[in-house]
Amino acid sequence: MNLPNKLSLLRVALVPVMVGLCYLPGRAGAWSAGAVFALASFTDYLDGHLARSRNLITDFGKFIDPLADKLLVLSAMIMLVHTGQLPAFVPVIVLARELAVDGLRMMAAGKGQVIAAGKLGKLKTVSQMALILLLFFTQWQAGSNWFTVLLCAWVAVITLWSGVDYFRRNLAVLRDRPEA
Repeated sequence: MNLPNKLSLLRVALVPVMVGLCYLPGRAGAWSAGAVFALASFTDYLDGHLARSRNLITDFGKFIDPLADKLLVLSAMIMLVHTGQLPAFVPVIVLARELAVDGLRMMAAGKGQVIAAGKLGKLKTVSQMALILLLFFTQWQAGSNWFTVLLCAWVAVITLWSGVDYFRRNLAVLRDRPEA
């Protein structure tokens, strides 16, 4: 198993650690969970960089990397909803987008096609991770200030926008017959 895939597996392993730390009381729990989330988020950048720069892209990596990202982001968002720091509509939108995009990817795979992630998808992930880090480290409550409201709205919009763009760019996959 190559290093990028090991980093993706490390990201998966860090998810229950982060969730457990969220249950510690006060700032110590939030900051510890935030630190683990930050480390796990960095592995996302690092494994992608290493895989591309060293030509270490594998089928397992194509599977585990996005799965690890979804587990990390959605687990953190659920814990932030649990603490009242994040409105529930944000992870609902994230989950809906991810399930729709994964469905489209499965349809493409069934037709022997691979759909690469786009720039909007990367911006979506960075935006989601930034929101999560901000909330872990500030412990601001949902809607407690204009900045959190704006950032939550931005994450919802960029998540929806990237999903719509993903479908727009890959409409041919939805057709029952191959494009002529």
